[in-house]
This record gives sequence, structure tokens and C-alpha cells, in this order.
Amino acid sequence: MPNLPEKEQQIIDAHTGLIHRVVIACDNRDKVPDLENILKQAQDNGWNQLVAAIRRILAGERDEAMLRELDEEDSVIVSAILRGLQNPATLPDLQQGADGAMAAPGIAAMINGARRGNLETLQLLGAMAQQMLQAGGDMARLAGILRPLVQGERDADKLTEGMSAKGEKLVLAILEELAKLDSH
Repeated sequence: MPNLPEKEQQIIDAHTGLIHRVVIACDNRDKVPDLENILKQAQDNGWNQLVAAIRRILAGERDEAMLRELDEEDSVIVSAILRGLQNPATLPDLQQGADGAMAAPGIAAMINGARRGNLETLQLLGAMAQQMLQAGGDMARLAGILRPLVQGERDADKLTEGMSAKGEKLVLAILEELAKLDSH
């Protein structure tokens, strides 16, 4: 990934999960069944321009002119998506972006779907776990706790054992999202 100004890099790091999901969905929408929920949640949180731009990208638009309609943060995110579509090597490192800002809702939605018996979501979760194992570190540890999470484990101390502070933050964010989903 190219060296970006610190502020831009921080924005990308905070939205790594979303950036990857959109790029993957442009290739095969079925690989990202939680994307619509994530976009709805983002829109509910006031990210209307960003969601509109992402929907245009998902529809096939690649014109960078859309960046002029966006604020600075949205523009950085959309630029990263467009760069990732042109050259996947420019995508941000999933390990670096594991702060939970965008990853937690999507992971929690997949865990919830698998817990409710959705076979496709369970298969996607398994594929994601294999990628996490290859990434190593906290991602490998997270892969190891996906099954207990699907089975209903919610003990934060047990689930975060051996993780860095960043990994713990992600797991706690996932648990928070799961609590919201479990209450519905």
C-alpha cells in the first residue's frame, strides 16, 4: 500500500473492513452477505453520501469525479475502494485495520446468522476464519474463537485471552454488537 499522509492512513485503518467488503462485493456480491446490513447501519449513522457513493461503485461506476461530492473522510474511503478495485495490492492490511470500527458489526452479523442456522453464512464464516488463520496474530486468535461465539460463548475474559489490546478491542466490539443482535 502506498505511503499516505497520517490522517488519510488513520481514516483507512478505521474503515479497512468496509473497504475490503466493498471490493470483494464488486467481484462477487454473494461473498459479502452482510454488506447491505453494514450499509444500512452506516446510513442510519448519517453516512449518507458515503453509502450513496458505495452503491454507485457496486453498480459499476468507477469515475473519480464522484469524489468531488464527498467530504474529506468519505473521499479517502472511496478513493481506497477505487484503488483496491484497480489494484488489490493497494488494499489496506486487514491486520492493521482490526480496531473494530467497521469490522465488528459485519463479523457479529455473520456470527448471528450462523448461530441462527444460516448455512451460507456459516460457510462464509469458515472461509473467513481460514484467511484470519493465515494472517496470524490477533486475527488467528479471532479465528479460533469464532466457533465458541457461534455456540453462544460471551465471556470476554475467556474470548480475549492472549490477545493484544487492539485484538481485545475488536472482540469487545463484536460482543457489543452480538448483544444488540441477541436482544432483537
